[in-house]
Formats: sequence, C-alpha cells, structure tokens
Amino acid sequence: MYHFFVENSQLASDYSSVEITGNDFNHIANVLRMQKGEQFSVSIRDDDSGKEIFYEIDEITDSSVIGKLCFIEEAGNELPSKIYLFQGLPKVDKMELIIQKAVELGAFQIVPMATKRCVVKLDEKKAASKIKRWQAISEAAAKQSKRAVIPEVTMPMTMKQAVEFTKGMDVKLIPYENAKGIEETKRIIDAIEPGQSIAIFIGPEGGFSEQEIDLCRENDIMPITLGKRILRTETAGFTIISWLMYHLEN
Repeated sequence: MYHFFVENSQLASDYSSVEITGNDFNHIANVLRMQKGEQFSVSIRDDDSGKEIFYEIDEITDSSVIGKLCFIEEAGNELPSKIYLFQGLPKVDKMELIIQKAVELGAFQIVPMATKRCVVKLDEKKAASKIKRWQAISEAAAKQSKRAVIPEVTMPMTMKQAVEFTKGMDVKLIPYENAKGIEETKRIIDAIEPGQSIAIFIGPEGGFSEQEIDLCRENDIMPITLGKRILRTETAGFTIISWLMYHLEN
C-alpha cells in the first residue's frame, strides 16, 4: 500500500476525508494510475504521534484525489524510542545512502557533524543546498518505508555543538575501536528501555580523534564496540541502529 504525507489543512477535522494535491496527486493519478476504490495511507507532517490514517479513493478530479476514511492505526510504524544519528561528514555522496538507510531503519533525526578528521568542509551556502537535497531523500525514504514522520536532517554541527545538543538525552553511544568487548556493548543495549531518547555518534572515514573521544567520555557518551572488524562509516550507523531496532521492537 502506498503511503503519503499531508498537511493538517488537507484533512477534514474528524479525519473523515483527505484531499491529495500537487506532486502526490500526480504520482497517484498519472504514475501509479490508481483507481477509485483503491486504498492508500497518510501521516501528518510535523506530527510525531506515530498515527497512520488509511483511506479509500472516493474521487479523482483534474487536480486532486479525494479519499474517504477507512480506519486509523494509532501505533503506526515508529520505534518506541527516538534515535538521533550524529554522522561525521563522509566523502563523496555517502551521506545520501546513510540518510536513506537510517530513515528506513527508524532514525528520528540525522545531524551531519563536522569533526577533526572530516575531509568534506561545507560553508553555509553549500550546507543549505545539501540539506535541501538530503531532506528530500529523507522524505522519499520515509514514504517508501511507511514512516509516520519525516526525519529531519539538520544543518551541520561541530563536534562540540553536537555534544551540547545531546544534553538531556537518556542514552548516548559512540562506537569506538578501543572500546571494551562485545559483552559490555550487549549489556549497555539490553539496559535501554522503550521511550528513552538515544544519541549515536558515528565518525567520518578517519574516525574520531582521541580528543573527541575524551570530550564524549566527559559528557557521559559511552564508547561501545561493533565487533572485531573495522566498519566503514556508512556501515557503522546502520549496524547500531539495526541492533537498537531489534532490541526496542522486542
């Protein structure tokens, strides 16, 4: 079943109907060629309740698709915890893949991060252009994976700003090759409870500097291991989010 995101203004006050317009209308009517009686689901933008609303196509006009309410799924497909991915800026277009897969796996927010060993440097103009592209990738991935929210891709932060941003979060993790063995990592993950906010710090290709690791330790960000092998930056985030998804959904 196809999934879309709508504004509150597109919904009847009691959710009894929805009007799909713009690009989504074109996608339904001209690309998917959906017909009256077929069903689709929607989530409301800027609403992180996890609600998913199911509609049946009642009418297709020249500029809109009108859906009538079938039922509402209150739980939706969101993880019971909000996962914040702080990703050291990687080279080339790896960030696009990282955003796409992190959204599919359930990340709530993605924060590009400028660290000491980052090769990529973004000025404000370049960053704004990149964020627009990255946010579009996040939305497409959210639609494909039937997310109830579109994870925000924020403007890039420095390592210090990112650490400060996590103040008040419940669990803060940083994969690090010199961390204790996998049993300690398993113990940390097993102790995480649904509903807790979780920050994950992933370094760029060159990893984190010792000073950055020290900064994290001083701010209660716990080093963990992802196993005996050294993972690429685009693999490390997927691995820990997958572990958390399995733990939280069980």
